[in-house]
Amino acid sequence: MGITQSPYNVIKGAVFTERSTGLKDENRYVFNVAFEANKVSIRRAIEQIYRVHVEEVNTMVRQGKQRRLRYQLGRTPRSKRAIVRIRAGEKIDLI
Repeated sequence: MGITQSPYNVIKGAVFTERSTGLKDENRYVFNVAFEANKVSIRRAIEQIYRVHVEEVNTMVRQGKQRRLRYQLGRTPRSKRAIVRIRAGEKIDLI
C-alpha cells in the first residue's frame, strides 16, 4: 500500500534540470518522491497540492552510486522520481 499520510510526505520537491525544464512544454513535471510512494499516491498528492488534474504518472528508481572519500568507500542514497503529465491547458507554477 502507498503512503496514507500528508501529500507533503509523498512529494519531496520538484527537480530542476535541463531535461525537466524542457518537459514543461509537454505539460510534464518531474518531482522527487518518497521511495515508498506508488503511482496512485503520487497522483493524489499532486492533485491535492497543486490543484491540477493528473493524466499520467511515470516513476523511476535511481540507484545510489559508489563514491570514494579518501580511503573509505561509500554510496550516495538511492532516490525515486516521478514524471507527471497534467491535463492540457493547466500548469504548475514551481518557482
